Amino acid sequence: MMLIGIDPHKSTHTATAVDPGTNRDQASIRIDVTLQEYQRMLDWALQWPQRRWAVENAKGLGHHLTSWLLARGEQVVDVQPSATARVRQLSRGAGRKNDRIDAAAAACVAAVQGDERPVQPENSTDALALLDEHRSNLAQARVRAVNQLHALLRALLPGGAPRDLSAAKAE
Repeated sequence: MMLIGIDPHKSTHTATAVDPGTNRDQASIRIDVTLQEYQRMLDWALQWPQRRWAVENAKGLGHHLTSWLLARGEQVVDVQPSATARVRQLSRGAGRKNDRIDAAAAACVAAVQGDERPVQPENSTDALALLDEHRSNLAQARVRAVNQLHALLRALLPGGAPRDLSAAKAE
């Protein structure tokens, strides 16, 4: 089985295929963060019929790609950035860093150290939690806006805004 390490960034992702038997870098690809480019990376990875993806920080910058891969039936594991930093430090000396090395380090962690965690597809509970968080944020933003408007009216009108002030009256 080929391990494909991913080093995710906001606008690009780098994937590096590492042979788990030898821990050697076999190939690498860098893509932009778009659905079309995700497909290009998956097409590139199809040259290895048996593969597993090791995504550094799969719950953070790698979350969108991880969800996309899981939806296509791919095996994905999450690798902590601190674990890849250890691998870089031990294997390269002085912690040299670039995207291809980081992606290979994620694959090496998954192959050798066992520090990876399998990632499961999100379910309806995860979606509801996300919607609830968004609703809560919207409610807080509304309260903030009302408080700011109240403070502004207090500064502009003697005695502050009347208690029975409506939007029509304010207009």
